[in-house]
Amino acid sequence: MLYLKDTRHASTAAFLESAMRIAGFYGFLPIDTIPLKQSHEIKSMRERAAKNETAIAFARREERMLVSAAKRCAACARINEPLLAWRISDTGRDRDDTPTTTFELHVVGNASAVSEALLIAVADAIVRAAGISTRILHINSIGSPESSNRFVRDVGSYLRKHLESISATLRPRAAIDPLGTLVTLIERGHPAIPRAPQAAEYLIEEERQRFWNVLEYLEVAGLPYELSPHVLGSRDCWEHSLYQISSINKSTGARTPIAFGGRYDPLASRYAAAALPAATIAIACETRGTVEIETSERNTTPTPSMYFAHLGAEARRRSLSVMEKLREQGIAIHQGLVYERLGDQMAIAQRLAVPYILIMGHKEAAENTIIVREVATNYQESVPLPDLPSYLKRHRFVNTSPALA
Repeated sequence: MLYLKDTRHASTAAFLESAMRIAGFYGFLPIDTIPLKQSHEIKSMRERAAKNETAIAFARREERMLVSAAKRCAACARINEPLLAWRISDTGRDRDDTPTTTFELHVVGNASAVSEALLIAVADAIVRAAGISTRILHINSIGSPESSNRFVRDVGSYLRKHLESISATLRPRAAIDPLGTLVTLIERGHPAIPRAPQAAEYLIEEERQRFWNVLEYLEVAGLPYELSPHVLGSRDCWEHSLYQISSINKSTGARTPIAFGGRYDPLASRYAAAALPAATIAIACETRGTVEIETSERNTTPTPSMYFAHLGAEARRRSLSVMEKLREQGIAIHQGLVYERLGDQMAIAQRLAVPYILIMGHKEAAENTIIVREVATNYQESVPLPDLPSYLKRHRFVNTSPALA
């Protein structure tokens, strides 16, 4: 959890306002402003949820808060229209009895690794803007339900061998919920944990490749990470990637978890009319003072005058670092990172009626350049990426705001 004494924010509201501005730059909208589906669609979703109604095995405290978010996102998501949303949740008190407020980010309707990468990049920007300069990202993959089934089976066998060393209050859980028990033992620093089975060892080749795709995004974006078998969660909630951001105490080296998330397709699909890909990250902050945010505070991002489009896998990977540099310079943009096809992105740019479009393809990604196109005349120019912010400001192509930085 973020403690305000460790940040540059005097109150929880100040942190949330900063988080909202950064999320808004990347195209995330407050979830309560996104229209719900038609009533007949909502009814169909509820019927599906009723058929799939089974108890959810929660392995972590944070997972319980995800249920209401999954229901709301499922009620807002539309076919072929990825959803980027944020919401603020009062999560009660943490294990130290400190009142906590959580800022959640969700990408729904996109199954590719870019969802996780975008969420991690935005969360990292929010935490960095809060003044947490020393932090670490831990990431893991539990793969598909089939792979995690094999993993949990072996975890159960391992725990039975070490039952005598497990506290008496936790032993009954080990038999019915091996994964939840393992998570608890990890949190307690149990001595048997280093030799326990690791989820990544059970991934099939396709799942390994998918995990590598997430890691490749992080590497290209310049986001350091550590692989950690200890980042785990309920199989009823998660599949594939799980990640955690922790702050590091410079004096002691102690690590404090401040954000957690992953891909929660199993939970989102439970409440949707059909299978629904979804990913999230949630940043927990100490609650101090009033956290009521005026609606006007949500519209502090200037209206962008340009749209950032990508073409090809390499350009998509490079886009995250380019967008962050623009944000740091206070340059507002629209972007379609969650869309695969250039045609879809250009259609959105046309609908938004932006006067300028930034285009990065494979050639531009390789040459470290980007195309700046004026829509009205189709005139375009190739600009070196290091010069892009100054070029845009010099030619007055952009709406800028110090609040984005």
